[in-house]
Amino acid sequence: MNLPPITLATVITCIAAFLGQQAYGPVIEQYFALWPLGPEFHIWQLVTYFFLHGGIEHILFNMLGLVIFGPALERAYGPRRFISLILISTVAAGLTQMALTAWTGDDVPTVGASGGIYGLLLAFAMTFPRAIITPLIPPIPMRAPVAVAVFAAIELFSGITGTAAGVAHFAHLGGMFGAFVLLMLWRLEAAEGRR
Repeated sequence: MNLPPITLATVITCIAAFLGQQAYGPVIEQYFALWPLGPEFHIWQLVTYFFLHGGIEHILFNMLGLVIFGPALERAYGPRRFISLILISTVAAGLTQMALTAWTGDDVPTVGASGGIYGLLLAFAMTFPRAIITPLIPPIPMRAPVAVAVFAAIELFSGITGTAAGVAHFAHLGGMFGAFVLLMLWRLEAAEGRR
């Protein structure tokens, strides 16, 4: 698979960070996982938590999402905007998770690229609305915007009901929201440029 440079570099960095976790887990997670507001929180964690993962399945699913949606978006927007898209989605997901942990009093750190990947999923649907996506569950081909709506509904339902505990459902929605805002800003900017 011929991955464009930012997508490839992100996959490599996630794999390297995951291997580092296996060797030095507690130290890496202490400084680079996303901790709730308090003495263990550092501002860079709003980005670095993206590169850490909670297990083989976790990183495999996230990297699968990255290699499926990342290349088309990186080619459509270019490397700089693609980096912005990942960063904004990741930070928006992280801020959403921090707001939730502040509300619930949860003191467990968050790891994983899922919030950023959900941002890429939404951006893919907005950029390629006629594309067909066949999710793993349910394995039914559907237009990208429909697939995104289904995923968002599942995340909202799971977050409200507490289904699949240990998954940052609202962070996923936060990542989607961050991507949506960024793409709308880009569209406004493009519209202004055409005037």
